[in-house]
Amino acid sequence: MTEITQLTETPSASTITFDPRLDLAAAVELAGRTLAAVRPDQYDIPTPCDEFDVRRLSSHLVAVVRRISVIGRGEDPFSVPSFADELADGAWAAAWEPGAREVAEVWADPALLGRQLRLPMGVMPGAAAAAVYTHELTVHTWDLARATGQHPEWDAALIERVIAVVRRALPAETRGGRIPFAEVVAVDPGAPAIDRLVAWAGRRP
Repeated sequence: MTEITQLTETPSASTITFDPRLDLAAAVELAGRTLAAVRPDQYDIPTPCDEFDVRRLSSHLVAVVRRISVIGRGEDPFSVPSFADELADGAWAAAWEPGAREVAEVWADPALLGRQLRLPMGVMPGAAAAAVYTHELTVHTWDLARATGQHPEWDAALIERVIAVVRRALPAETRGGRIPFAEVVAVDPGAPAIDRLVAWAGRRP
């Protein structure tokens, strides 16, 4: 599943009481570490994101981190393709490092939190945009980790914050069509935060 293409209820900067740039930075860092641990013999393995194998998901993740910087600069998000197709197999981790540095530089400005930014799904405050991409990176990091046998140390508090946002932004009733997520998968309410997050995105933990 690629980026959310529509939000039915966008959280505003005023309703997010923590600095979502910190969570975004943590999600970027964990995604990069997970990407760097992928082995060449794993590139053709399918992932829980149905349309992506490990190769395609790795390429998409690099594109996502690039797009986050473009969005923070107030530029057209569609100027960044959804995949880093110019990269050879195995070059994704090396490309991730400059992408992550650029995200840190662009999003260092706290004024971004209240600024209206253009995302593929529409215009929203920077605070909401940071939360949306923390969600995207976290779910795809889980996809990549699950496919490649990795076991990241998930930050439960971060994920609980993401869950609080995404349950408003991506209701269970609005799936299919322009909302490219499968139906919510039922999990125990006491399940780990990461399991509840990916289940809401239609994955089976």
